[in-house]
Amino acid sequence: MADKNNSLVEASDVLKQNLEKLDVLSKRFVAVVQKKRSLDPGLQGPGQDLAMTTTVAYWQSMTENPYKILEHQVEFWGKTLQNMMDLQNAFLATDPSMLGSKEMDTRFENPLWNTNPYFNFIKNQYLQNSDLIKSTARNIDGLPEQEKKRLIYFTDQIVEMMAPTNFLGTNPDAIELALETNGQSLIDGLENLITDLEANDGELIVRLADDKAFEVGKNLGIQKGKVVYRNNLLELIQYTSETENVFEIPLVIFPPWINKFYILDLRKQNSLVSWLVSKGYSVFVVSWVNPDETYSDIGMDDYITDGYLRVIQVIKSITAKDQINAIGYCIGGTALGLTLAYLNKTKDSSIRSATFFTTLTDFAQQGEFTPFLQNDFIDAIEEEVSQSGILKSFIMARTFSFLRSNDLIYSPAIKSYMMGQTPPAFDLLYWNGDGSNLPGKMVIEYLRGLCQKNRFSLGEFEVKGIPVALDNIRIPVFAIGCETDHIAAWKDSYRGVQLMGSEEKKFILAESGHIAGIINPPAKNKYGYYLNQNLTLDSESWRRKANHFSGSWWPDWEKWINSYSGNQVEARKEGSTSYPPLSDAPGSYVLKKS
Repeated sequence: MADKNNSLVEASDVLKQNLEKLDVLSKRFVAVVQKKRSLDPGLQGPGQDLAMTTTVAYWQSMTENPYKILEHQVEFWGKTLQNMMDLQNAFLATDPSMLGSKEMDTRFENPLWNTNPYFNFIKNQYLQNSDLIKSTARNIDGLPEQEKKRLIYFTDQIVEMMAPTNFLGTNPDAIELALETNGQSLIDGLENLITDLEANDGELIVRLADDKAFEVGKNLGIQKGKVVYRNNLLELIQYTSETENVFEIPLVIFPPWINKFYILDLRKQNSLVSWLVSKGYSVFVVSWVNPDETYSDIGMDDYITDGYLRVIQVIKSITAKDQINAIGYCIGGTALGLTLAYLNKTKDSSIRSATFFTTLTDFAQQGEFTPFLQNDFIDAIEEEVSQSGILKSFIMARTFSFLRSNDLIYSPAIKSYMMGQTPPAFDLLYWNGDGSNLPGKMVIEYLRGLCQKNRFSLGEFEVKGIPVALDNIRIPVFAIGCETDHIAAWKDSYRGVQLMGSEEKKFILAESGHIAGIINPPAKNKYGYYLNQNLTLDSESWRRKANHFSGSWWPDWEKWINSYSGNQVEARKEGSTSYPPLSDAPGSYVLKKS
């Protein structure tokens, strides 16, 4: 009896402490929400024109074929009545095993979704409602293709957002944990929520990784090297050789400036930079600046002139070589393509070979980004950058996250905010949350000129006043697309390579996505790849006839780049008389947070 009383007293004390914490957290919540700056509504969702067009198309479909609509409605109500009958029977049943799952879904793994009548009914009704809403959106006739893609995308987003797992009262995992911890999990979750809001000036950006577990230069981006050049756009890192001799032709990597370069050097065991250095390559990597409002007038020309062309000059000077090999990743690859076309037009042979990691150069198909590449959304971005000078990193991060909302928004939010869990110490997710701002002028040039109007593919995009086209790329090219890439769809990447004018072209399709498909070291032996030498085929035929290989594509690519790397020479020191080392890698630009 005494033990029971002591337990009640302890529980009461915990409850009292949590109520006190709740008062403090509530005040913090009000304070951070009041600081939040309102964004243009166009950045929050589609314009009203989509709703109007969809409504007109829906009613037109109903007028022309009312039986089709009625058939859907009858089927829906029939299933709803069946769910109600199942619920009644379940409350009367003595054996919970009679309840079952009508669909496998990882969100509903808790046994209560199948054994508890209340949760079972909610789950089944949600899945049924989801099917009806998604089916209706996909079956509306009379919409232009782009508008239909947008309707389907935003419909799916609403359906995912309304999942019962996203609400405390209908999430058995969160309810059970709250009861077990006397509400402590909810207090911890609220603390996590407010901390995330405070870290982003009131914007809700779900923290995916424990940011206290990592520090760039300490346990991420630790490959030894020196910053050998710096200007307003970049720091150029030359990595320390680990072999007695190195290949005479240096290798430079241009990462995307949307994120930080250290995705290529997370840890020793999955570092592409480390692997290349160990193979005897002289490796240089560009670390782009994280721009602030003073960069508002920086455009694509600046990135090419003060970035790519300047880096090429510096590396040629340091290594005393007339040519270098280049790698471009994502938008870093897009700009590399523009640079190569420009160099061809100006009779400059500084680049010996080019490798493209998940790169788009032909934007004829907008893929999953269709919802965000229409005028209403880009008009809102244009208005945003006209006010702030930059596109802040959280806007891009949020856009990418919604393309995989269950994995990158709702699931981590449930764990962090409802269940009070600390985000995992996962290096890749930490990097994913360490984004960069984008200069206003560059953003609009990229979205309007490349994504919307496809001017590079059409030969209308200008670099330093000279029109360039994909056909102007004439050097040997090796490209890697990723099978489940939701940012640079592999079929679009493949099509861009087909349009390049190079006589020697090679394309590999790596398993997995935009990051995991590229950062796939041989030691892990995790993801395989597909290879087909015939690039005259359409993407579907190419994939069907390709050979599959187990393990990383890195060794296959290394054999190729080796053939363009020349003879072995004595290992180089970092920098030169003209370009003495400025600081240790990873430099200072990568450390600046948005």
